[in-house]
Amino acid sequence: MTDPTLLVLASLADGDKHGYAMMEDIERFAGVRLGPGTLYGAITRLEERGWIRAVAAEDRRQPYTITALGRRHLEEQVSSLNAVVKAAQRRLKHA
Repeated sequence: MTDPTLLVLASLADGDKHGYAMMEDIERFAGVRLGPGTLYGAITRLEERGWIRAVAAEDRRQPYTITALGRRHLEEQVSSLNAVVKAAQRRLKHA
């Protein structure tokens, strides 16, 4: 999966992070390295949709948190992805 918005939501699901920390986390768990333009474009879209929001910063780096709406969206997407994975696994057994 390489959808930047879902990767950012998944990263924030376990805690607040600033951009660079998200990039590192996403690379660790998904094996995908998002460039700064891709990452901050996704952050902007997610903020506009109300799925994440900026939180108070202790330094110059801006942390973000997932909102309840963002968590629900992520849960829906994960459920859909799980259905696809299960169907693919069943089909591979018969191939």
